[in-house]
Amino acid sequence: MSTLPPLYATLNVALGGAIGAVLRYQMGRWMTGWLGAPAMSVFPWATLAINALGSLLMGVLAGVLFKLSPGVQDQWRLLIGTGILGGFTTFSAFSLEVWVMVERGQPAFAALYVVLSVSLAISALVFGLMLTRLFA
Repeated sequence: MSTLPPLYATLNVALGGAIGAVLRYQMGRWMTGWLGAPAMSVFPWATLAINALGSLLMGVLAGVLFKLSPGVQDQWRLLIGTGILGGFTTFSAFSLEVWVMVERGQPAFAALYVVLSVSLAISALVFGLMLTRLFA
């Protein structure tokens, strides 16, 4: 939970989310220009790169925030972690959570979390597609 006033915390997340979403869109455009549309239609290279980069940046952020005071941590965590990286990719938060479990000596829980997250996310997506195809 944040120590920041709720409105201030929300504005940090909103601003960061807008920045992250635009960065994701622009990186996808850049990669399509770099690799070409045919390569992008065969494999989701942009998504893979965005998720990997977002996870790298989340790791850097977590390491930096660990050294800051709690009040300063909150603002940067909300703006950059939840906002920018959340808008850029939610995979970065997932990656951090998995690694925290591993570092806590819970590799079985980390593995379970990976399997459940991926399988449930894909299953939910398929279910959502089926619902829209059924009712749309």
